[in-house]
Amino acid sequence: MKFGKYLVEKQRAEWSDQYVDYKGLKDLIKESAAEEQMSGVQSFSPRTTSLTVQRATDRRDSAEERFFQKLEAEVDKCGKFTARLVAELRERLKQLQGSVRAVPRDDESQRAALLEEAKSIGDEFLQLEKYVNLNYMGFHKILKKHDKMLPHSPCRQFYISHLHNQPWVQGNYSDLLVILSSVYSELRGDSSAVQQDDSAQGMDRSTTKYWVRMSDVSTVKHHILQHLPVFQFNQGRDFTGDAQLINSVYLDNSSLELYHGRLDKRPNAIALRVRWYGPDDPEGVYVERKTHKETWKGDESLKERFTLKEDQVLMYLDGDLPEEAKQQEMRHSGSAEEEVERVSQLFTEVQRTVDAKQLKPMIRTQYMRTAFQIPFDPTVRISLDTNLCMIKESPEEGPTTASSGRWYRDPSLPIHRTEITRFPHAVLEIKLSLVEGEEAPDWVAELVDSGLLTEVHKFSKFIHGTATLFPDMVQAVPYWVDDESVRASMLMSAPEQPSELAPDARDQQDVLRNKPRKRLDDDRDDDDDEDEISDLRQPLLARQQSLHQQSLISSAREKTAARRSNSRKRSKQVEQAGWAERTLEWWFSKPPMAPTPVLATGMPRKIEPKTFFANERTFLSWLHMAVTIGSIATALLGFSGSSKKPGSEPDGSGLIEFIACVLLPVAIAMCGYALLVFVWRGSQIRDKSSNLYDDRRGPLGLAAVIVVALSLIFCVSLADTIYTIKHHSDPPAPPPGNAAAMQAPAAAAAAAGAIVRAGVDAARAAARTLLGASLS
Repeated sequence: MKFGKYLVEKQRAEWSDQYVDYKGLKDLIKESAAEEQMSGVQSFSPRTTSLTVQRATDRRDSAEERFFQKLEAEVDKCGKFTARLVAELRERLKQLQGSVRAVPRDDESQRAALLEEAKSIGDEFLQLEKYVNLNYMGFHKILKKHDKMLPHSPCRQFYISHLHNQPWVQGNYSDLLVILSSVYSELRGDSSAVQQDDSAQGMDRSTTKYWVRMSDVSTVKHHILQHLPVFQFNQGRDFTGDAQLINSVYLDNSSLELYHGRLDKRPNAIALRVRWYGPDDPEGVYVERKTHKETWKGDESLKERFTLKEDQVLMYLDGDLPEEAKQQEMRHSGSAEEEVERVSQLFTEVQRTVDAKQLKPMIRTQYMRTAFQIPFDPTVRISLDTNLCMIKESPEEGPTTASSGRWYRDPSLPIHRTEITRFPHAVLEIKLSLVEGEEAPDWVAELVDSGLLTEVHKFSKFIHGTATLFPDMVQAVPYWVDDESVRASMLMSAPEQPSELAPDARDQQDVLRNKPRKRLDDDRDDDDDEDEISDLRQPLLARQQSLHQQSLISSAREKTAARRSNSRKRSKQVEQAGWAERTLEWWFSKPPMAPTPVLATGMPRKIEPKTFFANERTFLSWLHMAVTIGSIATALLGFSGSSKKPGSEPDGSGLIEFIACVLLPVAIAMCGYALLVFVWRGSQIRDKSSNLYDDRRGPLGLAAVIVVALSLIFCVSLADTIYTIKHHSDPPAPPPGNAAAMQAPAAAAAAAGAIVRAGVDAARAAARTLLGASLS
């Protein structure tokens, strides 16, 4: 769909005059292109002038000048309309707050009407956000079209920066949601629970994590605050709107021992971090330890923490801060003795762990957190983290934190692109603390099933940041790095040269291929609109490219071309090889339409041990079927040989030998195929090849062999039966006294027929088993 049609389809009818005039701007661009074509690519302009020469003035502005004038007017129109709507919403909220305070608590009808008004204000705010996004996208596209049709006077880069700084684009209106949250809370009659000393400390909760599109963040917030208020832990301090800045510095060693322990979910695996709140330099920090427990054993993961002053952190990590100093400080502040003992034990255990494992600050996570919770009530708590980024704590070039006598990165140092990664989605955590048998509230289930959330099991900011920023040190990566929606952000932080990667990562180095784009014609200048609008309807985990990513991809194409050249050389070598190698190359080659798996640059591919076991199980399954068919054929041959007597006339044992000779080669071929595939697939897994591991031709070939073998058996058995009926339909009368002798061949023939039928049934059963296994 072209963007012009998309804009008309998505805009709100009563605001139709306030949207960007996309068609008018596009017509001016076409008019400018026609003027440029008529007057030449570049009109002559002298480098000097005279102040006494009178010139004829053109009273009509050029089309391009009118385009820029209209562009400025449209930007100003959107800004004024947004400001007016925000002012109206603030006034409505102010009146609503006054009405809520004045309404009696027992007047249910009036409170229901106020609740509807609050919901109407929230919906109106979401419509305003949609209006801003549509216009912002429209300006992006019209500027792109200008630079495409008028390449000699580009303006997109300048105007995008100018547009990005407009108040209606950069405005932070989250305070409206805070006010709306308090209104909902008063209408619900929320009351705070009793505050306890550890209400903000770690609690054993069931936690589920989700990714949220940035375009859906306001919708999710509005849904949550209808049931939970915005929770401000330190109310009135370090808050911007509804969110608070959080910094967490994670500790690890040079082998990333804590990272791999958390990634593998080993029992009692720990994560250590130093956390502080607010945008300023830390004054007081929390030292936290998270311990993983096996839920299937009935245990719950723990989070424990204690406080330190900023100037004590470095001494504590170096082991120079004694335990007695912390105990004396807590007793002086009036803490209970039990709390002193608990913190003292945690203080000592963390300090010993830091010393024993040689831990140091490795990575920092930084984000804006919006928390939803009834104060000091942990039953349902939801946190929404936005603007999430991860940063290396020690710069790659320059003094490390240890050499500079710091425990966190110097804010004045520049950050290289390989030292930071920005996560493209918001992260939502739903934490429940329910009594046994109690279910989550209905509104929580409604939110989860709304389609706005995508569950990412056990997602970790620490694990994601370490896997992205330390590709040369990690031995395994989390499963979600294969998702294309985060691939672009990871590529922006990846090393450019493969030589910068570790051997394990370099083996799995692959390049993200760019999606081919159609060639654009002058007569169809809106094709790019259709391509880009399709991206608006992608699911959550869809890839979005940036300008920097495109530059990385263009440089990566050279590496792709080199691999293709090597592939062509290999093909020529195969052509010159013998027929056996050519047959194997064709047999195990991927079908033309088979998708090629792609890994991000610098991301090593994780091979689980269960992959080798699965290969062995598949081999044994094929071998089992081969042995079954071979055993049937061998048994038939043995019975045929034992039923023959010297000097006796031929009987039905010839048919039995034929069936056995048909089934036995099938069993041998199956054994050979199983061995060949087992060896080939094992080598692919060991080499961590990016090719597909499945064989799409082998099972079909074996199924065809089984069908042919059973068809031969059926045809020969049918011919033998017809022959027997034809030649024995009217047998001569037996001589007197020889009745017993004549009954013996008949009995033998009947026994042979029964054996043939049993053999055919067994072969057909084996074939059905084979086909079922190949299809599964």
